[in-house]
Amino acid sequence: MTSYPSPARDDGARTGLLLAALLLVALNLRAPITSLPPVVDDVAAGLGLTPTGVGLLTSVPVLCFALCTPLASVLVARTGPEVALGASLAGIFAGTVLRSAGSVPAALAGTAVVGIAITLGNVAVPVIIARDFRRRAAAVTGAYSATMNLGSTFTTMLTVPLAAAFGWQWALAGWGVLALAALGTWVPAGRHLAARGRAPDAAGRRPRPPSARAELDALDPPARSAVRRLVVLLSVAFAGQASGYFAVTAWLPEILHDRLGMTAAGAGGAAAPFQLCAVLGSFIVPAGLARGLSSRTVAMLLSAMWLSLPLGLLLAPDLWLLWVGLAGAAQGGNFTAIFTLVAQRSPGVAVARRASAVVQTAGYACAALAPTVMGAVHESTGGWTAPLLVVTGVLAVMAAAMAVASARPRD
Repeated sequence: MTSYPSPARDDGARTGLLLAALLLVALNLRAPITSLPPVVDDVAAGLGLTPTGVGLLTSVPVLCFALCTPLASVLVARTGPEVALGASLAGIFAGTVLRSAGSVPAALAGTAVVGIAITLGNVAVPVIIARDFRRRAAAVTGAYSATMNLGSTFTTMLTVPLAAAFGWQWALAGWGVLALAALGTWVPAGRHLAARGRAPDAAGRRPRPPSARAELDALDPPARSAVRRLVVLLSVAFAGQASGYFAVTAWLPEILHDRLGMTAAGAGGAAAPFQLCAVLGSFIVPAGLARGLSSRTVAMLLSAMWLSLPLGLLLAPDLWLLWVGLAGAAQGGNFTAIFTLVAQRSPGVAVARRASAVVQTAGYACAALAPTVMGAVHESTGGWTAPLLVVTGVLAVMAAAMAVASARPRD
C-alpha cells in the first residue's frame, strides 16, 4: 500500500522551508554593509577616494534605511512581502556587483542600490514573521537577528583574507553568492506563500488584504490608542538602540586605543566581541519568555546589559571585555525584543508592516547621525568621557521607552 504524507507533516515541511529561506534572506541583510569597512583603505586607494568619499560610502546604506523605509512599506503593501523579498535579494546581488566595478560612480551607485534593497528586506521580513510565525514571533525574530549578525561576522572576518588573495573588487563582489543562494531558496518558498494568500473564496473572488487603516478602524478607541502609543514608544526605543549600535561600532576601537593604550590592531580585535556576542544575545528574548519571564523583565535585563558598556568604560575600564561582551549580547537581544513586540502586539499584518516602517524610519534617521555627533563631542571635549555620557543618556531613554512599551497590555 502506498503511503502519503499527512497534511500536518506537509505543512511542517513547508514551514521549515519558509524558515530556512527566511534565514538565508537574513544572512544578506547586513553582510554587504559590513564587508566594506575591513577593506575600506584598499577601496579608497583603488578608487582614489578622499576621506569624505569613504565616509559617504559607509554611511549611504544607513541613510537609505532612514529615507527609503516609507517607500519600501508602500511597495511591500502593493506587491506583497514575498515579491518584495525576491526584489530585495536581486537588488542586493546587483548592487554588490556594481559596487565592485572599479569606478567611483559605480561604487556610490552600487552602495545606494544595496542600501535600498536591504531597506526593502528590513520591512518585508517582519511582515512575514507577523503573518506566518505570530505564535513563535520571539523565537523566529531571534533567529532572524542572530543570522543577520552571523552574516556580519563572516564578512568582517573573511573579506580581508579574500581581498589579499583575489583583490578587493572580487572580495566584495564575491559576497553576492549569498544573495543568489538566498534567492534560489526564497523563490519556491515565496511562490507557495503568495499562491496560498491569493487562494479564491467560494465565490471565486481573490480576497484583498485589509489596509492598516481598516485594521485600526476595527478596534475600539482604547485599543487603537494603545497601538499608536506602542509604535511611538518603540520608535523611541529603536532610535536609542540603533544610535547606540552605530555610534559604538564606529568609535569603540578608538576608545579602547585611547583609554587603555591598546594598539590600533589590538583595539580592532578587542571590539569584535561586540558583534560576535550579538549572535547569542538574539536568543535571550525567546529563552527568557520560554522560561516564564515577562517581556518587561527581559527588556530591563537587556537595557542594564547595554548600559554596562558606557558606564563600565567610565568607571572600570580594565574590565572592558566584560562590558563589551554584555553590550554586544544586549544589542542583539534588544533588536529582537523590539520587533517581537511589533509582531505580537499589532492587531494585523498591515498594522505590523506600517509599525515596522515607522519604527525603522525613526531609528535609522537618528542612527545615521549618531557616529558624527559622537565624534564631534569627542573633538570638542578632547576626551571620551563626554561622548560616553552621551551614549549613556541615549541608552537610558531607550530603557525608559522599553520599560513602558513592554509592560503587559491591559485586557
